[in-house]
Amino acid sequence: MELRAYAAGDAEATLAIFLRAVRETARAHYSPEQVAAWAADYGDLDSWAAARAAAHTQLAIIDGHVAGFTDLVDHGYIDMLFVDPDFGRQGIASALLASMVALARQRGLPAVTTFASLTSRPVFERHGFVITGERYFGEGDGAAKTYQMRCVLDGTTPL
Repeated sequence: MELRAYAAGDAEATLAIFLRAVRETARAHYSPEQVAAWAADYGDLDSWAAARAAAHTQLAIIDGHVAGFTDLVDHGYIDMLFVDPDFGRQGIASALLASMVALARQRGLPAVTTFASLTSRPVFERHGFVITGERYFGEGDGAAKTYQMRCVLDGTTPL
């Protein structure tokens, strides 16, 4: 596996991974209504590409294919951590998350935060993140539970 920075031509691949991960992987934890609302909440390809370029987005590449991606915005927030369902359970999410935590440490950030889905919560916990709250996104039957999580970067947090 190779980790590399996002490039302008990666928008379609990362959007496809996001949609597949939400529709296929997350459906184990969320209702069809919640999955549909989540998958619909990405905007168009241009806005997707702009968001990926605005954050420090990192890709995992396996045999020339984008297998997953994550990001880190300047203040230490991880907005995205998604792995293509075809590449699940191979340590990709862990490698991507470890790279973002390392980048945050390099930048001298005191902590990294995220809103983790029911699906991604375990990988964040394995990397020292703790739950600090809960949040629902969406409305009505489409509202989905997420966990506000934080990892303090004091040099003792395990990776």
